[in-house]
Amino acid sequence: MPTFTGDEALSYDQRIGKLVPGYELLHHTTAAQLSVMLEHDATILIVGAGTGKEVIELAQYNPTWHFIVQDVSADMLAIADQHFTNLGLSDRVTIHHGPLLQGQYQADVALCLLVMHFVKDDGGKMNLFGQICANLGATGSLFLADLTLPETSFEREAQLNYCQKHLGLSELGVATMRSNFSNEFFPIDSARLSELAQCAGFYSPIPFFKALGFSAFILHKRD
Repeated sequence: MPTFTGDEALSYDQRIGKLVPGYELLHHTTAAQLSVMLEHDATILIVGAGTGKEVIELAQYNPTWHFIVQDVSADMLAIADQHFTNLGLSDRVTIHHGPLLQGQYQADVALCLLVMHFVKDDGGKMNLFGQICANLGATGSLFLADLTLPETSFEREAQLNYCQKHLGLSELGVATMRSNFSNEFFPIDSARLSELAQCAGFYSPIPFFKALGFSAFILHKRD
């Protein structure tokens, strides 16, 4: 799993848009849904918050939402913290470095965008789902976006082709992604996702986004 420290953290915002088809649309459609489902005093837990893009995006929709940003990379959180300070958002943000503890928070909704595929399905994915569920209120929901297993024999090639021709990914970037598909990423299919989600305390995932290898779902916490 990438450490997202040092240069990896500093260059993340410049790289990610070249790697994920529909990256901006994913964030916009997520924000649009949250804007109509959450109350004005809602608390949003962002798991794997990185440099804070979700907070920066969502803060524009409601001036009274509070955010809990979690990440295991101190370097990424330091960048996020600087963004929050520069934009005057620090008083609305709680920063959490490291794993979530059982029932530490009671968020209204959680976001876990483009994180889960870095976690091995050897108990790690189940543990992360459990951590998220345990930090949601009784009626909480999870918005999950992730790299998934390809559904056709040509989906991965189409994904790389699009990233290179339309998003500006370099030849080296394409080669790195090919290697990562085999060595760094641990995608699952929708059936396995549903199994993990239900075991962790969620209802079956409801899809709301898909673009060349990446899919997004809403998971509601079970009563």
